Amino acid sequence: MPNIKSAKKRVELSKAANARNKAEKSLLKTNLKKFDTAYTEGNREAADVAYKAAVKAVDQAVNKGLLHKNTAARKKSSMTLKLNKLA
Repeated sequence: MPNIKSAKKRVELSKAANARNKAEKSLLKTNLKKFDTAYTEGNREAADVAYKAAVKAVDQAVNKGLLHKNTAARKKSSMTLKLNKLA
């Protein structure tokens, strides 16, 4: 445990940031799983809705620094290809 006041503050801030990042990543994974579920079921309407939510979540994750932009592009491309196969 740190003894210096600024180090104690950093520990608290880092815990808060960790919790925030964990929640955001969990939400991102949930959106991606919802799209995958709709895709495997073959439900085009549900997949469309889930696709829009997942792409938005991926873009927000990039803006918050949770994902690298190339990782996000790869995920969005993969989802787009899957969605186009359902047509």
